[in-house]
Amino acid sequence: MLEYNLPRYLPSAEELPDSDETPVDNELQELIPGLLKAILLILWAERLDWLFAIDMGIYYHPDKPPIVPDGFLSLGVERFYDEELRPSYVLWDENVVPIFVLEVVSQNYRKEYTTKLAEYEALGVLYYVIYSSRRRRKPHLEVHKLVNGKYELQEGNPFWLPEIGLGIGCERGNYCGVTREWMYWYDEQGQRYLTPAEQVKQAAQLAQQEIQRAQQAEQLAQQAEQLAQQETQRAQQAEQRVQQLTEQLRALGIDPDNLS
Repeated sequence: MLEYNLPRYLPSAEELPDSDETPVDNELQELIPGLLKAILLILWAERLDWLFAIDMGIYYHPDKPPIVPDGFLSLGVERFYDEELRPSYVLWDENVVPIFVLEVVSQNYRKEYTTKLAEYEALGVLYYVIYSSRRRRKPHLEVHKLVNGKYELQEGNPFWLPEIGLGIGCERGNYCGVTREWMYWYDEQGQRYLTPAEQVKQAAQLAQQEIQRAQQAEQLAQQAEQLAQQETQRAQQAEQRVQQLTEQLRALGIDPDNLS
């Protein structure tokens, strides 16, 4: 855990730069954390005690530059300060260290497996996740968990994060019209949570199924009505035949009521 030796004057988030202003090396560094955040916005729509930030500076000392992960999650913080939202994440204001940090490795290596790992370890981040689709012989996804002040590499894809109540993993899918390997959230049984687009598609399919079921029910009702009408017609025809037979018997001088 990083021990603070802070000066007496502490600037607010509004007085600090919102990031290190370093442009991303690859569009995936925005899309991958963006997808994770989009899923959370639906999954945790009723919760107001979390923040998932993308390319936002984490300030741990006012005289030092911020650490700017591709994405991070904090729990137990206010979802919104006000309508201007957070310009940066200032630890001496928040009093909560992010529980989850994500780095997406690009073609320009930024020391995600060395320097950044040591920084997040010192900061006390519980889960440090590194994703690199360029790896050939090692897993694309690495989950490091802080155990007794040191990171330990975990196994599993997806990997369950009990302190967060979600699993993290990667698999092939489609997002923003691009089919490739993406990172997703999972439930405890390893089932992937749907993306917003998939949820819309699923809702549309369910609605279409309900329409089809209603149409089938209407068709069955119409068929039942037709059968009832046919039975009524048969009963009427039978009654007519009885009346005709009765009239014929009476014409022959036979009382149909005294037949034995």
